[in-house]
Parts: sequence; structure tokens; C-alpha cells
Amino acid sequence: SINTIVSCTIFVVGIIGNSTLLRIIYKNKCMRNGPNVLIASLALGDLLYILIALPINVYKLLAKDWPFGVQVCKLVPFIQKASVGITVLSLCALSIDRCRAVASWSRIQGIGIPMWKAVEVVLIWAVAIVLAVPEAIAFDMVELSYWEQHLWVCMLASEQKSRFMMFYRDVKDWWLFGFYFCLPLVCTGIFYTLMSCEMLSKRNGMRIALNDHMKRRREVAKTVFCLVVIFALCWLPLHLSRILKKTIYDQTDPNRCELLSFLLVMDYFGINMASLNSCIKPLAQHSLLFSPVSHTCDLSLPPLVSSQSCLCCWCQRPALSITPTDEKGSVGKWKATGQELGLDRSSSRLSNKYSSS
Repeated sequence: SINTIVSCTIFVVGIIGNSTLLRIIYKNKCMRNGPNVLIASLALGDLLYILIALPINVYKLLAKDWPFGVQVCKLVPFIQKASVGITVLSLCALSIDRCRAVASWSRIQGIGIPMWKAVEVVLIWAVAIVLAVPEAIAFDMVELSYWEQHLWVCMLASEQKSRFMMFYRDVKDWWLFGFYFCLPLVCTGIFYTLMSCEMLSKRNGMRIALNDHMKRRREVAKTVFCLVVIFALCWLPLHLSRILKKTIYDQTDPNRCELLSFLLVMDYFGINMASLNSCIKPLAQHSLLFSPVSHTCDLSLPPLVSSQSCLCCWCQRPALSITPTDEKGSVGKWKATGQELGLDRSSSRLSNKYSSS
């Protein structure tokens, strides 16, 4: 069917894209910095979802019975929600990071992962895993009668053992819509508004020497914004179908079958679009690593990396030696020419004049 073909395409492209992204960051030391560790976190979360949850979801749509047992029944929704949680929290962290990077425009990002950034990634994964635990508890194997057959299906059980899980079952759709969809949009809107105000206020006071540096940071900020837009477009149909079923569906309505058929088609479309998000994101994340704005890459790197296009990294070329100290103690050593820092001859003479005076 079309659904199977689309899912298989997403599976292949998603594995290639996310694994390639992780390999590039792992193999090149100049790319191991704060923003890129968040990108790697996004890619790893998507890779886990594609490898484990996507194939089982395809089988679940095609088969009538659930043959994998209770453990897998609880594991699949747990991995799904953990992966989405990692995506949501990482997008929020990237938005905050870009706002801070543009606000502190005189700060130079060095090579190496700051300790606080590593702790931030660990916290993102820990919070995402904890928030996914109720999903594992709520799902169970339920016996249903269908055309005089008794089938075991994996679904959200109507009977829950605790008051908290009963409450979670009732508010689950609104909780998923609020935290897993609206939160990154609100966070991006707030911090990108602050970032725009900061850029406008400092537009006339920026030093010429950091023009290219700020241009690179603005390009990264645009790409992060595109990641959030892609996330919103891919997940909107699924959340919309769940909210419509929660608010419009009435068991006493004689035309409920037509509504359920429409929502079922919308649900399938939403699931495919949500899976497509894990396939499209690596393309946008690659542009975070590689952008034509920068022309300062190490020629000794592999061809893919040394194509005059690394954006989130500071690569080495023999010239003026600068050793910037990254925030919170990470020291990255790199070399840059005056041209790479946005210095032309006139600005160099101007700086020499002021230094001599």
C-alpha cells in the first residue's frame, strides 16, 4: 500500500540522514561544540524512533493482531514519546542558545563541548524519558471482539490502576498538544523576538571585525527557526485529528461513522507526517553544519567537510593565532586569518591606529 511505501522510504532516508549526521560530528573534532551537540542529540533521538518504533507501527497498521507481547507494547509508545520529548526540548534549547549567541555577539565559540552544555543534553534526555514513563504504564494489550474473532491489540487501556493514570488518560491529548507541540513554538517565538530586538539595538554598534561572525550566527538562527517550522508542519495534522476527536466526536451521533472514517484517514496522514519529521530534519541539520556563508574550513578534512562550508565549527588555517576562551571554561584553540574575521585592510589599519594611540 501507499502507507507502507511511504514508511519504508522514511525508514531508509531517515537512517541514512541521521547516521551520517552523527558520523560527521563524531569524526571531526572541529564540529564538537555546544550547538552541534544539540544537533547530535536531535539526530540520535530520531534514529532511535526510526529504528524501533517506525517498523512496528507499520506492522500495527497492516496486521489485525498484536504478536509482540506486553513488553514491546509498552516499549514502542515509550520510545515514541521519549523521541518527541528529546526533539521538543532540544529545539527549545537551540532557540535559547541562538538567542544567547546573537546577544553576546563578541563571544567566540571555541572547539570543544562546554561542561554545562553536556549537562544540558543529559537533562534533556532525562526529562524526556521521565515524561514518557506514563505512556508505557498506560498502554496495555486489550482483547477485542471483531467479526466473531477475539483479537489482542496494543492500545491505551480504558481501565487504569491509579488515579493519576486515570487523569493522564483523560487529559492525554491536551497534554501532548500543549507540551509536545505548543511549547517549542512558544519558546521559539519568545526568544526569537528577543533576539530580533537585540540585533536591531546593536545593529549600528557592531564592530566591523565581527560582521562575518555575526552573519554566520544569524544563518544558524534562521536554520533553527526552519527546524521549528518543519516540526510544526509535520506534527500539526496528527495533533489536529486527536483534538477533533476529543472535542467533536459524540457516541450518540448517528453520523459518527463518517466522522470516524475521516479522522482515521487524517490520523494515518498525521502519523506519516510525524514520521516524515525525523526524515526531513537531518537535511536542515546538515545546513547547520554546512553553509556557504562560511569560507573557513580545513583542507585536511574529508571532502564532505572541507567544502568551504562548515558553519557551526571553527576550522584551522595557518595564520594569526587566537586562543579564545569559551564560556564556562571550555578552551578551544583555533587559527583564523584577518579575512575570516571580517577584517579588510582599512579596518586593520584602523585597529592598529587605535592600538598605537
